[in-house]
Amino acid sequence: MKSLKHLADKPWERKGIIGGLKPEGAFDSAAEKVALGFFLIVATIIFSLFTVSYFIRMELPDWRPLAEPGQLWLNTGVLLLGSVAFQLARNKVGRGESRNVFALFLAGGLLALGFIVGQLLVWGGLQDSGVYLTPNPAASFYYLLTGIHAIHLLGGLGVWGNTSLKLASGSEPKDLRLSIELCTLYWHFLLVVWLVMFAILSNT
Repeated sequence: MKSLKHLADKPWERKGIIGGLKPEGAFDSAAEKVALGFFLIVATIIFSLFTVSYFIRMELPDWRPLAEPGQLWLNTGVLLLGSVAFQLARNKVGRGESRNVFALFLAGGLLALGFIVGQLLVWGGLQDSGVYLTPNPAASFYYLLTGIHAIHLLGGLGVWGNTSLKLASGSEPKDLRLSIELCTLYWHFLLVVWLVMFAILSNT
């Protein structure tokens, strides 16, 4: 009977047999990484177009540069620390460790929230000093660029929140390795984007 059963087997239908096929789940992992990569490319194009528009608009005579709010330096430091916390969590999961992964991952997201709060304080301070979206185009671009960046952060916080809830409910970090890795990559991307934007805003 066992011989007949083996004869009826279809080895080409087994996962991971022919051509180095990966087990189920690996395909999902690759697909999610590709999806994130595609999204980051699109986001890079969007930020690049706004940056080019910023420089073109800056050449017109009605452009009045804004004074650099000192709060932006603190906000930049907070975002940098958040990215570091995510990377430390990712490193631990990559080594198969679970201790402090949740604390580091949670800290990364909370620091990102702190960055957004800091940005809101900067926007409030600018408005208190009479700097609004109009009529100064420099102010309009400042609110636009920093606002779009904050929106991207909020989108990432949705994934971070879902993963954090799973970790808090007892899920093993190794089972959420992909989510932690993708969150980390996304935060690194947003950090780089912000550093570029900050340099442009500070020097123009």
